[in-house]
Amino acid sequence: MAIIVFVTRNPDKIREVNEILKDMPGNTPFVIKGLDALHCTDEIPETSKTIEGNAIQKAKFIYDRYQVDCFAEDTGLEIEALNGQPGVLSARYAGPGRGAEDNIHKVLKEMENQINRTARFKTIIALIYRGKIYTFKGVCDGKITNSRKGSGGFGYDSIFLPVGEQKTFAQMDSFEKNKISHRNNALIKMCEFFNNIEISEK
Repeated sequence: MAIIVFVTRNPDKIREVNEILKDMPGNTPFVIKGLDALHCTDEIPETSKTIEGNAIQKAKFIYDRYQVDCFAEDTGLEIEALNGQPGVLSARYAGPGRGAEDNIHKVLKEMENQINRTARFKTIIALIYRGKIYTFKGVCDGKITNSRKGSGGFGYDSIFLPVGEQKTFAQMDSFEKNKISHRNNALIKMCEFFNNIEISEK
């Protein structure tokens, strides 16, 4: 059983990843530990211009300092009518020091009177395992609602309606969301990678 450090201090992401892994079929072939396990208090850099670049940058930062198997993820909301924005800037779209509600307000303002509301969430996981870098992508297609709907979830969940669904992510319970989420899709690919590694090493 591998031990993997998840490079984040976001409690919502840690909770969501653990819930997704718990609900996956079969045995998850690794144990997740957070940055607290390393007593890491460093500021983790996120200065890349791409979602994939940020994920790799964060994972390499921890691996270079602690030499442990680890993974980092970066997620962005890409809106077609806004030319893919907020994208890599999703967490800080409204500016430095602003929170999720400010980000949502800015998106809704920019989407006023837009007919094309197509959007997608994209997650990139960057895994460093035995010194090698692997990346896994997960996508969830949907559209931006006209207003906030639901009080659950986090980030942009209250304004994102997945394709084929009647509820925003914020209106779903965690089980409903995790079945179809971008993060779930990326984690499935990482789990498949570890299962293949286990098979090849037997």
